[in-house]
This record gives sequence, structure tokens and C-alpha cells, in this order.
Amino acid sequence: MTRVLLTCEHGGHAVPTELRALFAGADEVLRSHRGWDPGALDLFTALRPLAHLALEGTTSRLVVELNRSLDGPDLFSAFTRDLPHAQRSHLIDEHYTPFRMAAADAVATWRAGRWNVLHLSVHSFTPELDGVRRPMDIGLLYDPTRVRERALVDAWEQLMRTAAPDLVIRHNEPYLGTDDGHTTALRAAHPEGYAGIELEVNQRFASADGLRMDERVTAAIVRSFQALLTHPVATTP
Repeated sequence: MTRVLLTCEHGGHAVPTELRALFAGADEVLRSHRGWDPGALDLFTALRPLAHLALEGTTSRLVVELNRSLDGPDLFSAFTRDLPHAQRSHLIDEHYTPFRMAAADAVATWRAGRWNVLHLSVHSFTPELDGVRRPMDIGLLYDPTRVRERALVDAWEQLMRTAAPDLVIRHNEPYLGTDDGHTTALRAAHPEGYAGIELEVNQRFASADGLRMDERVTAAIVRSFQALLTHPVATTP
């Protein structure tokens, strides 16, 4: 049997009250892809009923990056990296640690009970970065050396293509699934029984304010993921 963990690391662009002066005049940046993942929280909300535990982060990634390791160079942005150590530690304690520990504790508990774990981390990506166009609609990120992850992604891609044949789906694009991130950390902690997939959806499907994801794309993702959960690759130990 499988337990499903659903996370959304970049669901909002909120800034803590005590840091608002630091972000004065940065509203445009906060609402851009640099500050959050537009459309991701809406997609996460649609997927939530399929999860045994769902965790969303709505503090801007420019405050503290929930999808990076504590010792990673991108944990803090240019806005926050020069804050005094005590303030940075406070941001970690208030925003990073509760999110990451809730996920880690759940996975550890499920694995102790001999459940397999499927972790879906929901993201969106900007259609163009540094002048380079990204032509895919959906990216499925995973570690190709982990047999179960590869099998799950292959099965989900086929189910998704059935639900929406026109979508352009790529593996480990626009990022590598083995880059520093939440799923990478949980893989290291659980060499067996854990499978982590990062879902990346092109932000061209998000509404102008970033609060909604295209209904057709959302429906195809939800329907195919629901089918994946009953697929033999997900139900077989």
C-alpha cells in the first residue's frame, strides 16, 4: 500500500511583517516567477483530496527557499542573505523547519509502518528564462537511478497523454530531478520505499494574477494522477 505526500513549496509570495520594509518597492519581483510559482497553489488544491498529507508554503521563496537544503547557496535571496544570523535563523525556525519537518516526520512514520510513500511536489516554471524559450508544457522530475521513480513517471506520462494528448511532456526538464530540493533530501533519508516526483507546469497556463491554473490542464493532471494511484506500479511494493 502507498501513502501520498503532496507539497507545494512556492505557493505564495507573502512577506513577514517584520521584513516588509526590506521588500519595499519589490512588489513586481515578488509577483514574478522569482517570488513564487504562479498557478501552483491552485493545482495543489485540486490535487489535495488525493493526498494523505498536503503541505503548502505561501511565504515567498525570496524570504527563505523551502525547496533548498539548509547549507545550499540559494536558501536565502539577495533580499535576505545579508540579514544578521539571528534573523536568518528566525526565518528558518518560523517558515522552513515546520514545513520540512512535517513532511519528514510523515514519511518516517509511514515507512516505519512499512508503507510505500509517493511524494508529489507541485511547481510551475516560467516559459522563458534568460532569453531561452522552454517549449515543454509539463516537466516530470525524478531520479532516473531509482527504478520505482522511473516506472511511476513512465506510467504517469502515458496516463497524462491519454487525458490530454496535445500536452508536451518532458522528463527532467526544465530542471534535473536530482538537483538540490525537497525530494532529493527525502530520497537521501529513505533509500527504499520512498519515491519523489516534482511536477513542473508551464506558467503560460496560469492566470494573469497567478491564482489559478488552466482548468483543462488541471483536470488532466488530477485525473491522470488519480489513475496512477491505482496503477500496478503504484500499488505493488
